[in-house]
This record gives sequence, C-alpha cells and structure tokens, in this order.
Amino acid sequence: MRSIPHFIDNRPTDGASGRFGPVYEPATGAQPARVALASEAEVDAAVAAAVAAYREWGRSSLARRTALLFRYRALLDAHREELARLITAEHGKVHADALGEVARGLEVVELACGIAEKLKGALSTQVSTGVDVAAIRQPLGVVAGITPFNFPAMVPLWMFPVALACGNAFVLKPSERDPSAALRLAELAAEAGFPPGVLNVVNGDRVAVERLLAHPDVAAVSFVGSTPVARAIQQGAVAHGKRVQALGGAKNHMLVLPDADLDAAADNAINAAYGSAGERCMAVSVVVAVGEETGDALAARIAERAAGLRIGPGDDPASEMGPLITAEHRDRVAGYVTGARAQGAEVVVDGTGYTVPGHEAGFFLGVSLLDRVTPEMDAYRDEIFGPVLCLVRVATYDEALELINSSRWGNGTAVFTRDGGAARRYQLEVEAGMVGVNVPIPVPVGYHSFGGWKESLFGDHHVYGDDGVRFYTRGKVITTRWPDPAAAADGINLGFPSHS
Repeated sequence: MRSIPHFIDNRPTDGASGRFGPVYEPATGAQPARVALASEAEVDAAVAAAVAAYREWGRSSLARRTALLFRYRALLDAHREELARLITAEHGKVHADALGEVARGLEVVELACGIAEKLKGALSTQVSTGVDVAAIRQPLGVVAGITPFNFPAMVPLWMFPVALACGNAFVLKPSERDPSAALRLAELAAEAGFPPGVLNVVNGDRVAVERLLAHPDVAAVSFVGSTPVARAIQQGAVAHGKRVQALGGAKNHMLVLPDADLDAAADNAINAAYGSAGERCMAVSVVVAVGEETGDALAARIAERAAGLRIGPGDDPASEMGPLITAEHRDRVAGYVTGARAQGAEVVVDGTGYTVPGHEAGFFLGVSLLDRVTPEMDAYRDEIFGPVLCLVRVATYDEALELINSSRWGNGTAVFTRDGGAARRYQLEVEAGMVGVNVPIPVPVGYHSFGGWKESLFGDHHVYGDDGVRFYTRGKVITTRWPDPAAAADGINLGFPSHS
C-alpha cells in the first residue's frame, strides 16, 4: 500500500509518528493508500523550517516574489489535468468539476501575481513642517492553513499564494481524506523555485491542528470547514494570541419568485444542489418557492431533471455526479432523507440505496428532493453536505425573507426573478455575505473576497482578494522628519506633538 508523506523544506518527509489514516478511492471503496498523521514534533519541524525560511523570504523583493508566482502559475496551468485526476481519485468528484476547481484556484494565484499593486503603501507629505507620514504593510511571519476535503486544491490555493506573495512562510494542513493534491501543489511550488521552508505540508488530524493553534511561532491561522470546528479554531487561535479567519458551514437558500423563469431556476437548482455530490459549502440546499403554483412547478421540473442525472465514477466522462467522500458520510446523508420522511416531508425523489453497476462497493448515493420541508425538520436545520435538496413553500416575499434571515448561517444565497426592483431589494435586505441574482452559486472571482456572515464566518476577514492581503499583513505607520540643514535646531519641547 502506498504511503503519503509530509512535505517539509521542499522535500517529501516520511511520517515518524507511527500513526496513519486511510485514503480511499470513493468510486470503488478500495483503500489504495494511507497518509501519515503528524505528531506534535513533526508539526514543530515544519514550523521550524518555515521560521528559518521567513528570515530571508520576508525581506525578499516584490520583484522576486512576483517572478516566482508567475512561474508557479505557469506550472499549475501545465499540470491542470494531473491535479484534476488526483482530485477525482481521492475525492470522487467528476473530472470536469475537478478541472473547474483547479481553474478557480488559479484565479487567486493570478491575483497574487499582482501583489506589487496590492502592497502599495500611502504617503502624506508635509503633515507638519518638515514631517512626512507613510503607511506600509508588512508580512506576519509564519502562518498556517487548515483546509477541507471537498476542495483539496482550490481552498489551499485560496490561502498560500496570497500569504507567500505578501512575504509570509506557510504551513498547510490539508484534509487527511484526500491529501495528494495539496502535496502536488507544494511540489510544483518547489519546482517553480520557492525556497525550502517557504511552503510546507503536514498531514494530520486533531493532533496537528491543536499544535498549530498552540505553536508560539505561528502568527495566524486560516481555516475552512464546518461551523463547530470553525468556532473551535477561532477560540483556540484567539486563546493563543493569533489572528484567525475561520470559514464555517452553510445552509444556502435559493429564493424563487413567481415571475422567475422556472425552467432556468430548476436547471440552476439541479446544478447548485447536486454538483460535486452536494459537498460544497456554497451548494444550494434549500429552494424557497413563493406561492403554491411556483412550488408545484419547481417540484415537478426538478424531479424530472433529477431522474436524468448520470451518476457514476468521476473518471467516466459520462458521469455528471460522483460518489461521496466516505461510506460513513454517505450513510449519514441518507439518514436525513429517511428522517425527513418520518418528520412529515414529502420525498419526491429518493436517492437512498443507490448503487452503480460494477461499483457496488463505491460510496454512491442518488440525488434526493424533499418537498414541503419546514424549519423544524432536521433536514432543514442541519448542514447535510450531500445531494439532498429541500423545497420550502411560503406565501409572500416577506415571509421568505424572514425565513432566510432567521437562519443561523449566512454564507451564500440567490434570488431568481425577472424583476430588477425585487432583486435589488433582496440583495440589500438578505443577511448573507455572498448574493447571486439569477446566479445560483455566487462564489466571488479571485480579486474579490469569499466569506459569509453569522455562523458561516468566525473572524473579521474574508478569504483571498483584498481581505486576504489584509489578513496576511499588518500595517505600520512611519513618521519622519529630516530637518533642513540650514534651519536652526528646535531645542527641547516637552509638549504633545501637534500639526502646526
């Protein structure tokens, strides 16, 4: 069985803890590899490598960082197919979806290539006689990223390219369920010429996470994952005096008004709910239909489209949806469908018990549509993170807005309508960090920032974009005076400085 190592100081490093975790092939259920789970000592070694690298890297020129990032971008572009294959093998998502993930990660690398523009400071001259004030941003030092299984390449690329561009050294702890893509990203960074220790990867579980949170040389932690873990990450980081951005879970609502193009709304609901087997924090998991006629029409259209979806292994070009990440997660998701029926929902499409011929041991689940869901049901209250779509019916826009805004999450949302005034009102009134108007998954492009509200984000900064630059740097204000050599000395003055 293949063993997946760490990557420290620009070289693979075998695990020394004696602990390993299984890495499955979700389409077959086989376990082709195991991944080393780091001990505290191995985390310390990665951080020590980053500390040593930062001494030079933090003082490196913007020109050097930019040149390396351009080389890295070219290598990533050349290895898109390879990275997508790694993602499909260990995560299970279809190849086209994996390619899209790499492309969205590349957007942030391209943002980082323009870091010189993002790090321009500000200068005010002659704020007082002979006095100038400059504001600059400087790197934090060693920073860490803890990333989830559902986007094993994209989410790391949301973090470390910006951090490195700003002059930090980085320690990445990817998900132990599908670690190979992250390791390949680090290998390509070394090939691009990033110095040893600037980017390190330690695989692991809770032991590695807790050590990164407590390590005195780690200045900041970025995290993407579930809400309970995001809350714990924030609390642990703050307790140790670290800066933190922790992106949590979601229950994303798609509001459909009676005037919407219902065929387009149904198409988009299918794409947003079932793409990547629903294992997306930006997946639409609830459709809110205004009016019974709207609800009936959507239920029929979504069910019709769901029946035609092709589910199979991710490396089959005919597959539109692949398996879930593990058998345990598949069974948990299926439990929400059976539980919803017991709680009074109408199961319009039941995806439980689904198997793919020739892949009976794979972690497959069919798509499910639950109609007449109410806010008291577990399928509505919890983040399912699978191919289960809830349909909730309300009578009015105001009722819909109250329902959506009462959610404890506020990650993303969408509204489908032909009415520009209604769309504008919704985008201003809804309590969510990312809003789509006739766009079901409003993930911002790389030069904006990604993040939600309420229990979908813990910390003050969103990820990548301008917020990413602010997160990975800190401000410094420098006040200078160079007296005119011909001027008389000021003499002693114990008064408070003023601008006169």
